[in-house]
Amino acid sequence: MIRFGLLGCGRIAKRHADLLGGGHIQGATLAAVCDELPERANEVAARYHVPACYNVAELLARADVDVVSVLTPSGLHASHAIAAAKAGKHVVVEKPMALRLEDADAMIQACDVAGVKLFVVKQNRFNVPVVKAREALEAGRFGRLVLGTVRVRWCRDQAYYDQDAWRGTWAYDGGVLTNQASHHIDMLEWFFGDVVSVHARATTALVKVETEDTAVATLKFRNGALGVIEATTAVRPRDLEGSLSILGEKGAVEIAGFAVNQIRHWQFVDALPSDQVVVEKFSVNPPNVYGFGHQAYYQHVLDCLLHQSAALVDGLEGRKSLELISALYESIETGQEVALRFQPRRSKLGVLS
Repeated sequence: MIRFGLLGCGRIAKRHADLLGGGHIQGATLAAVCDELPERANEVAARYHVPACYNVAELLARADVDVVSVLTPSGLHASHAIAAAKAGKHVVVEKPMALRLEDADAMIQACDVAGVKLFVVKQNRFNVPVVKAREALEAGRFGRLVLGTVRVRWCRDQAYYDQDAWRGTWAYDGGVLTNQASHHIDMLEWFFGDVVSVHARATTALVKVETEDTAVATLKFRNGALGVIEATTAVRPRDLEGSLSILGEKGAVEIAGFAVNQIRHWQFVDALPSDQVVVEKFSVNPPNVYGFGHQAYYQHVLDCLLHQSAALVDGLEGRKSLELISALYESIETGQEVALRFQPRRSKLGVLS
């Protein structure tokens, strides 16, 4: 039995706590929770009958914790993950893994030195429609890739940002590109490969925060394909979609729904009998109020720990999407096309204002 400790008991912790504390992950259990706000820690601890801790050192000192899930504000991920690694704990860290590339590098190094595994949460890669699209890609069914598009059209009003002082800040959160759209940006890069350059624009349209609530960008991939990112939390009054489109010379797939979890289009020049099965059986994630992706992700983490297998999204893989997001912010600040690989100079991400 692999024993997990949750560091941070905010909004996303409810999903992690239910999966681990509710017995939904075979071979895993929730051992303890931690938050600097006692009322938050106590609430989760009471629900799952586990000890509550109120500081990081207390959680890391527990011998009954094998893995620490870092669910704190993004700007604190690096320091918390590094501390966990030095304590000999494996690390699961929510997206994004960090806000600065140097912090991501320090996390990777700390885990390597300590001999522990680093897992970056990218649960949408485990959505059933995404898995099927990835299988089609690896089988060569798209042929030459032409255009990839992600759209995040969600609603986050002022009340959402006012829940915590760190939300919508450069130092601890980032904007829609870093927070809400980071999974989608990761998936675009996962399907289309290395990015050569980006050009982005952003605005803060409907809320009072430091960072952007709306952004658009164009990308050029090394394989010659182009990409488009459209991301906003300024949809009113409710979420519209979170989608991924993959267009190639031999086929087109669009996965939509609220969270890249529903096949909207599935068509290939060379049709197969199995295509109808995909549409009928795998077009929508199985209903699960706690999120199918996170459950499959944790089962993957367990498999990696028990069998010493490679993680689908380790520190290096998590760093790739962070580098792309950093380039987007660099372009927003400079107004120029930004080439990958680059060193951030003007990007505000992760910088205390």
